[in-house]
Amino acid sequence: MMKLKNIAFVLFFVACFMLPKGHAQTSDTNFKQALTETVKTIQSVFHIDIIDNDGLLKDKELDYGQWKIDATNLEVTFANVLSPFNLSAVKQSNGTYKIKKFQYHKLTEEKGAERLQYLESLSPDLESWEARKAELKTCMFSAFGLDKAPAMPDSKPVLTKKRKYKGYTVENIGLEILPGVYATGSIYKPNPMPKKAAVVLSPNGHFGDGRFRESEQIRCALLAKMGAIVVNYDLFAWDESQLQFDSKYHRNSIASTVQVLTGMRLLDYVSTLKQADMSRVGVTGGSGGGSQTVFLAALDDRITVSVPVVMVSSYHSGGCPCESGRGIHLCGNGTNNVEIAAMAAPKPQLIVSDGGDWTNHTPELEYPFVQRIYEFYGKNHLVENAHFPKEGHNYKESKRMAMYPFMAKHLKLNLKKVSDKNGDIDESTVTVEPYENLYVFGNNPENLPKNAIKDIEALYELFGEKNERVYESK
Repeated sequence: MMKLKNIAFVLFFVACFMLPKGHAQTSDTNFKQALTETVKTIQSVFHIDIIDNDGLLKDKELDYGQWKIDATNLEVTFANVLSPFNLSAVKQSNGTYKIKKFQYHKLTEEKGAERLQYLESLSPDLESWEARKAELKTCMFSAFGLDKAPAMPDSKPVLTKKRKYKGYTVENIGLEILPGVYATGSIYKPNPMPKKAAVVLSPNGHFGDGRFRESEQIRCALLAKMGAIVVNYDLFAWDESQLQFDSKYHRNSIASTVQVLTGMRLLDYVSTLKQADMSRVGVTGGSGGGSQTVFLAALDDRITVSVPVVMVSSYHSGGCPCESGRGIHLCGNGTNNVEIAAMAAPKPQLIVSDGGDWTNHTPELEYPFVQRIYEFYGKNHLVENAHFPKEGHNYKESKRMAMYPFMAKHLKLNLKKVSDKNGDIDESTVTVEPYENLYVFGNNPENLPKNAIKDIEALYELFGEKNERVYESK
């Protein structure tokens, strides 16, 4: 081992003294060097290829460039050289490294595993976990800004005409969740309506066509046919929400605040329905909707069952600021979606993962972490993992087929209502509606209520904040 280190040390100094002409460095200039030259030396020392397709290294100079190369540790070297410019080197499948802008929401898989080990050390028993959970919950409320949110107006919701289908109905809702801010979505109900029905929130994810897409309609309709009141709603500045706020504002951090608040306040509304059984409340969504699922299950005590799909990861916290932009993952001196998902314990939870995204290690890494928390309560039988190693990032049929029985079991829904003569769950009885059927206000901003605000600055002011985001020109 010592011989290898000595060889690397010699290679480092050989590289330093073989610099191109015109790049001599001295202490008079803080050994300043073009970043591209420093990266060339790193390639030589570690015998790797580094690609910069986006020109992120161009026209940058680094003080003490060569001195920041640790010939015994590539990871430390990249941190020393690239961090001052908020850049990182991401290993590619072919072994090369690609220069990218620093991704605050994404670690390496190795770092994700290390983080889980660290988080385990903070909660060795139930008492320490309960204290940790309380700390995280208080911090998350504050980070989201929920503690500064104005009260929900007492205006009546805008409800469209109800459409009746086999076993369920659909009506669209526009709910004023903040003064002048309307959440848009659709409510699916069993038909006929029982005296008491479970409730399921269905936050939308970043999939194409949003809540209008076929798979989303099928999921909501089938849960309704099983006996639940299902509330499916738009992301902020996404789909019909764009009538109020331009799509570019979806990447504002305030989006995450509004999205969590939307779920909570739609639940407030549903709780006023005499048929709603608020002792049976579920939530499920995929991707960005998966993020909202773990947030709501962690923060809203009314949630009794959760099914986060393709989002519980130790090394990825959500690449959209609408998921990770409020710094909630900095709470407790650093947390992640795995620990946040564990905050739902000991309530029933099904974690759905796959082999084609950042949930690829869930069965052997993230899931055992969550199981351990459930074991503190003696309830490890209430948490499950459905893993699809050959599938990718989606909430398609196979994943829905894992979710339905779990929801049915823990929300006391009737699977027979959606099963064929062979006992298999049958989604073919759902009527997929055209997009225009699902509109609340249509596609014309003039159809919005007169008090609807359309200024992002005004939205921030509702929380006593200022918008500090700089928007890139299109």
